[in-house]
Amino acid sequence: MHGTMTPELGIIEGFFGRPYTWDERADMVRALKPVGYGFYIYAPKIDGHLRRRWREPYPDATLAHLAAFAAVCREAGVRFGVGLSPYELFMGFDEPSKAALSGKLAQLDSLGLDDLGVFFDDMKGDQADLAERQVEIVHWIAERTRASRLIVCPSYYTDDPVLDRVFGRRPANYLADLGRGLDPRIELMWTGEEVCAREFSPGHLQRVAEQFRRRPFLWDNYPVNDGPRMSQHLHLRAFTGRPASIGPHIAAHGVNTASQAVLSRIPALTLAESYAKGEAYEYLAAFRRACREVCGPELADSLERTLLLLDDTGLDRLGEERHANLKKRFSAFDHPAAREVLAWLDGHWRIGTEELETQ
Repeated sequence: MHGTMTPELGIIEGFFGRPYTWDERADMVRALKPVGYGFYIYAPKIDGHLRRRWREPYPDATLAHLAAFAAVCREAGVRFGVGLSPYELFMGFDEPSKAALSGKLAQLDSLGLDDLGVFFDDMKGDQADLAERQVEIVHWIAERTRASRLIVCPSYYTDDPVLDRVFGRRPANYLADLGRGLDPRIELMWTGEEVCAREFSPGHLQRVAEQFRRRPFLWDNYPVNDGPRMSQHLHLRAFTGRPASIGPHIAAHGVNTASQAVLSRIPALTLAESYAKGEAYEYLAAFRRACREVCGPELADSLERTLLLLDDTGLDRLGEERHANLKKRFSAFDHPAAREVLAWLDGHWRIGTEELETQ
């Protein structure tokens, strides 16, 4: 299924709310490697040791789980990565902070890390020398990590003005300054024209590459469905708006998956098909194929028949009768994907604003 211009594909577990289990992560790596998913970045927002509590070392038990998962990735031939969000480190990069960071890097290195993400998203950013401070931190990390690839998520990772409203106005020329300052071997992430981009065009990505002085590493916020609004929906549909023609304009394509690990594989398979088939790609046919591959023919048929309700209507707008009918329909299947639909119907993945503010 590998097309000539398929970029490196991978999974970013970067959402709010309930994270995957270790078994779900392992299954996803093994299921998606054959169609070209070559990296997995572990960065669930709920893991405080990577975010607000990053200065605290990982407990031994969590480190053991991470090491076992790193081994699963190695065995599958998939790059293992971790996304570290050193919360507000650029406010004061002093000696105690450096000591804490050094300790965390050593712990992560002990896992045999291939990719280290340094994520500056989700924090205040309205200071004039932001790019300069972040460049200093990233280069300091680069000299100390054993990871063979460093991937930075800027504080302003999209043109979307929503970030300026939430985190303060972006400094003038921030992206250009970051691109100019960072060693060209370091990757820079980008989510597109919006936080959840409807499409990526070659022209847009070319403009970003000029600012970055390197091709952007896509952080694609589909099929992610966290947050109060999106957790009301299951994002099952095939990828659209990612034409294969963007392949030469990006460094890699990372997919921020949905909270449902098994159902996420349906859209993930279609992205690989879109790159492989190029202009011959048909999104509905791709959805059907992926759905059958993940779920088998009968469950795939049920998902397609109820797609408008699951994907579009939203949990709170189903009404009692439709809710009961969906529960009855999917209870008939003994399959992990059906169990995810049932758990979603039970409100298992509901997210309030409070999780967004505390994770």
